[in-house]
Amino acid sequence: MGRPVSIWCYGSRKADRYHLHQKSAPRPWRTVFPRGPRDKAEFPIPLMTRGLAGRYHCTYGSRRASSAPSEPLDLVVTGMFDPPTLSALPRAVVTSGGSVTLQCGSWQGFDWFYLCDEGRGGHYQRLDSQRRDGWFQGLFTVGPVRPTHWWTYRCYGVFSGSPHVWSSSSGLVELLISGVSRKPSLSVLPGPVVAPGDTLTLRCQSDVNYDRFALFKMGEHDLPQQLGQQPQAGLSQVDFSLGWVSVSHGGRYRCYGGYNLSSEWSTPSDPVDILVTGENVTLRCQTGSLFDTFLLFKEGDIRPPLHLKSQYQDGVFQANFPMSPVTLDHGGTYRCYGSLSGTPVQLSRPSNPLELKVEGDPVNITPSVQTPNFTSGPEVPDYTVENLIAMGLSGLILGVLGVLLFHAWYSERRSSGIN
Repeated sequence: MGRPVSIWCYGSRKADRYHLHQKSAPRPWRTVFPRGPRDKAEFPIPLMTRGLAGRYHCTYGSRRASSAPSEPLDLVVTGMFDPPTLSALPRAVVTSGGSVTLQCGSWQGFDWFYLCDEGRGGHYQRLDSQRRDGWFQGLFTVGPVRPTHWWTYRCYGVFSGSPHVWSSSSGLVELLISGVSRKPSLSVLPGPVVAPGDTLTLRCQSDVNYDRFALFKMGEHDLPQQLGQQPQAGLSQVDFSLGWVSVSHGGRYRCYGGYNLSSEWSTPSDPVDILVTGENVTLRCQTGSLFDTFLLFKEGDIRPPLHLKSQYQDGVFQANFPMSPVTLDHGGTYRCYGSLSGTPVQLSRPSNPLELKVEGDPVNITPSVQTPNFTSGPEVPDYTVENLIAMGLSGLILGVLGVLLFHAWYSERRSSGIN
């Protein structure tokens, strides 16, 4: 979409004009009178649009006769819809002579999926979409794979009502053909046990002069690759920097060595397990007005809420709910409430939601405070500002959510006419 393209028609040196026909229209869509060599003509399209996609054929003619139509050419426009995802099942590492399934899928209701073999000049396969629980997919079987060309693929989604209008391209997937040469070694710097926030590097090294290395994590489909380095004669290596550690970095890793001019890859290295230690996080519920107890609710959790007595400190009433250490089960959206001991079954309005991300990425949220107007009634605090805060080992890691809270007991009394 939006890119230039040219359609070329090849004919005869005796031709003095060329016609380009779109679809089955009786009249030519464009006509070109060649000024240079007469055996071909160019039909440029400066800007590709959806309306220009379709099936074309061309003819040429002279004063005496016109040619028969050429074979049809299908011109497809891509980028009209969100891209599908392409992944290799069970993984993108295949033993020479083996087969693999490529899954092209999307939540969009595509009718067809096209698989493009980039390693063989853009050869395409088409499959009807299969639907499962709202997920649409096409399962392409590839193989047996041999180290004869690059096994590199991308895919597209298509609606049957517009067969020449395709989605954006999926990400590129390259199949690694392993087991051909000696395995490299994989090590972890500084060590296999790390805490969230630490830096982590995986080093793949070999006494074989590999040109490139690939890193594979069990359960994932991406295969990051980097060019190899030679720190000294007879050695090749590469460092895969994983940056700041989060819980998602934990798992089992292997690496492979390969050559630039071959699709062959080595036998995988021995596995290395990365262990990420837990992190201590505290959710703090606080307000500037009096509450005796605070309750913490997690969305979707059927268990009773956590409740703690209020503590007065630095001009606010607060309660700290520890989550130590954090696990995947702690991830979710939380709200807190306040209550008074005289009316324990009556709760304040909820705080704004706070999403606890187990990955440990910081979320900075600006507090929001609003002041309501009271026209009558006894003298009570005008409003309650209640904050739900996530506190980490090094202080505030998820930011503060400010929220306006009204006293539920006061509204109940007013509606009942009680002073």
